[in-house]
Amino acid sequence: MASQSTSAPAALGIALRGLVALAVAMGIGRFAFTPQLPLMQADLGLTLAAGGWLAGANYLGYLVGAVLAGRHGASATGLMRIGLCAVIASTAAMALPGPLAWWLLVRFIAGVASAWALVGTATLTLARLAQLGRPRLDVVVFAGVGTGIALAGLLCHAGALAGLGAATLWLALAGLALAGTFCALAGERRTPAQATEAADARRLVLCYGLFGFGYILPATYLPAQARLLLDDPALFGWVWPLFGLAAVLSVLGTNLLTRWPRRHAWAAAQLVMALGLVLPTRAPGLASLAVAALCVGGTFMVITLLGLQEARTQAGADARRWMAVMTAVFAIGQLAGPLAANLLQTIGLTLDAALWLGAAALLLSSLLLIVPFRPAPETP
Repeated sequence: MASQSTSAPAALGIALRGLVALAVAMGIGRFAFTPQLPLMQADLGLTLAAGGWLAGANYLGYLVGAVLAGRHGASATGLMRIGLCAVIASTAAMALPGPLAWWLLVRFIAGVASAWALVGTATLTLARLAQLGRPRLDVVVFAGVGTGIALAGLLCHAGALAGLGAATLWLALAGLALAGTFCALAGERRTPAQATEAADARRLVLCYGLFGFGYILPATYLPAQARLLLDDPALFGWVWPLFGLAAVLSVLGTNLLTRWPRRHAWAAAQLVMALGLVLPTRAPGLASLAVAALCVGGTFMVITLLGLQEARTQAGADARRWMAVMTAVFAIGQLAGPLAANLLQTIGLTLDAALWLGAAALLLSSLLLIVPFRPAPETP
């Protein structure tokens, strides 16, 4: 039996990963359809009766999944992994156009998947918490259901306020499920060295996601910003080509940064990008827009390359998986950027406020990169 001092952090980690798993399985796999139904009615003409059939297909799938999960020989770990992955896939599949029969099949699969993930997660986490003498943390695990419902509801509400369609929000929900699944499955038993590698890689993932959030704002709005600030199309039309040219030249010059520690070069590039975000807000005009295009266009591919190189170094043998995680979280940051900009505008703020928020995300990412990473303990 582990000592009280060593078992407490381990037990809390197990409980929190269980919480995230149930948030994905139930909050998204089971109940995300509820806040999506009004949007599907508005966007796709889905009738209330059809919505009832889709909900029923999910309930039937949940029943079938629960029965299959109870069959002899089903592995708890396998049920959890397969269930969570199937939730991601079925959520993304709801964004595809098709007849009602297609959506009925997808919602049925989502029901099966959520039951498998629930049974697998509960079996695995409750047993581990009992082994560590922490059964009271079971309540933390099952708080994941309400957490997932709340997060999915907030995402759909924010998307509706921002004018996003149901298909876009199904993809955003799938991205949220993907991020949650990686967090939930990140707790496999590891050696101390592997655990440190994973902790360092998770910090890189966060930094890369913040980069995605900050970068996408100028990458989305820079031409529109130029059009607002400049009346002459012959002038504002040059901003985006300048952005692309800077991206090409920056990649060609990346090898010049090898004299710096890679994370420091990454952080410095993000500071340059942050300058490009806020400069047009403080000094509107052609010169500031041109500098912004150079600052952002000249760094975003450099940061992309440095980030993936650093993941390869920090994650060791698990590099491929962590690169995939970083790419997924970057995509989530890209989705969150325009959403945040639209939400700020709905409460009366301007695009400038969103650009300052993006710059703050880049500054936070740079700070996290500069703080020293923990060295992995030597393997005896």
